[in-house]
Amino acid sequence: MSAPLGVRMELGLYLAAAVVGGLLATGVRLPPLVGYLVAGFALGAMGAPAPDGLEQVADLGVVLLLFAIGLKFDARTLLRREIWLTTSVHIVLSTAVTLGFLGLLALVGPALVADEPLGGLALVGFALSFSSTVFVVKVLEDRSDTTSLYGRIAVGLLVMQDVVAVAFMALSGGEVPSPWALALVLVVPAAWPLHRIWDRIGHGELQALFGVTVAVAVGWGLFEAAGVHGELGALVMGVLLAKHPGASEMSRSLMTFKDLMLVAFFLQIGLHGRPGATELLLAVALLAVLPLQVAFYAVLLWAMRLRRRTAFLTGLVLANFSEFGIIVAVVGASGGLLDDRWVVVVSLAVAISFAVSALVNRRGVELASRMVKLLPHHSTHELHPDDRLVDVGHSDALVLGLGRIGAATYEQLRDGYGLSVVGVEHDPARVSELTTRGFDVLRADATDVEFWTRVRRAGRVQMVVLAMPFHKANLIALARLQKAGFTGKVAAVARYDDDVDELRRHGADAVFHLYGSAGTALADHAAEVLLHRDAARGHDPEVLLHRKAARAHDPEVLVPDPEAQEPEAAPKGAD
Repeated sequence: MSAPLGVRMELGLYLAAAVVGGLLATGVRLPPLVGYLVAGFALGAMGAPAPDGLEQVADLGVVLLLFAIGLKFDARTLLRREIWLTTSVHIVLSTAVTLGFLGLLALVGPALVADEPLGGLALVGFALSFSSTVFVVKVLEDRSDTTSLYGRIAVGLLVMQDVVAVAFMALSGGEVPSPWALALVLVVPAAWPLHRIWDRIGHGELQALFGVTVAVAVGWGLFEAAGVHGELGALVMGVLLAKHPGASEMSRSLMTFKDLMLVAFFLQIGLHGRPGATELLLAVALLAVLPLQVAFYAVLLWAMRLRRRTAFLTGLVLANFSEFGIIVAVVGASGGLLDDRWVVVVSLAVAISFAVSALVNRRGVELASRMVKLLPHHSTHELHPDDRLVDVGHSDALVLGLGRIGAATYEQLRDGYGLSVVGVEHDPARVSELTTRGFDVLRADATDVEFWTRVRRAGRVQMVVLAMPFHKANLIALARLQKAGFTGKVAAVARYDDDVDELRRHGADAVFHLYGSAGTALADHAAEVLLHRDAARGHDPEVLLHRKAARAHDPEVLVPDPEAQEPEAAPKGAD
């Protein structure tokens, strides 16, 4: 049964608005999500009715996003001092500064704050002390920086903020967990049977369906049923499955599905009421606390012995307000702590902060490089172990990405050609495994600009092999190499013809077409088997070698078999 015409028109309107907004944003070199936000506010201002199910689709997108984060997240990160201590101190400082700023507005412009109680203003300050998990992870993914050091720190801070947010919601009366919430600890031993089921599933769409089922039914569904935020449940389930060998593949298989549904999330941000001039002015004024939040993050992380560039990059990517602020405003308004207009104000502030943060982070690396002068320099021995200089000058070749292709390349260069090789891999489990096998491995992300600023004395390196599974990651690493002044040879792997052409255009000296070259390699292996068979039967193996050499000289010529005999003429009169 088809949907009513009105429903289809509403859905078509929202889809068209999202496409137009995304195109306009990319046309001025902004992330598409800024266009989705603008489209949402335009639809809200027009009074366009939201299609049925828009909120559910948006929720599903957030759930899958957090599940995908969990698949790549190391839970031990939360125990690090630079995560839990920075989060705690930053929330206190940010809440205090925003409260003071709103108090100053109450003196300067009483109409803006309209005699809100001190507790209500503190609630707004607390809500705006969080950064948006959805936005930040999207920015990191677009940069391929999710696994970089500053990316891992940013995600760790966001997860800790989510934990604080859930605790607040539980204590605020917005949503009290049921006694059954204690039983959620059983999901930890339940990870073992889920791993075994996953082992039997294999690859393809069934694996993606399994991931969606675990994220939505187990993570989101069970946690919501127990009165705990389902988004946290999706994150937890992702972390519990992160050790599975297929975690990276599942994360990639969910990427397009997740990104499409997140469009609904950004569209609905603009549907929280029609703002007036006062609400818009107040929302813009609240953006004044963002630079202070960046400063708090940078100083706190620098105090944790991280490099100044790492500290500022983390602070800049977290320079936005969280969609959680909208939830807090709704809870405060429903409890009588805030006027209803604060829901509109906070929604506007969140959306505008996304646009501002997107603009800032377009040049985040350049800005961080300029801002390092604002903090004193750490000596190398004082730096955090993960942020110290790395020395690759003793190697002849670097292999970036040590999956199956990268590891095989490493072994062939080392064992087959006698080169001194260093591998670069971001996955800690993979690093540990390869180290035990005798590989010289650095745990780092080759697409991370910070990695290349930390590389020291690379003058002996003659070759770099780009063996990462994502084409975009290989392109970024190639650009990082060129910017670092590398003059050696660069080889890369690619899956598709246009990827091969793009890598060559950007300066790769040799590109291995994964699918095209696989056919040649398979033919060579098949020929080797045939050679061994013929040798065992007493045939001359030079025949195949002769054919191969001739075909290499002129592929269009069919080489006759020297051993082939002309067929004897049939006797006259024979049938």
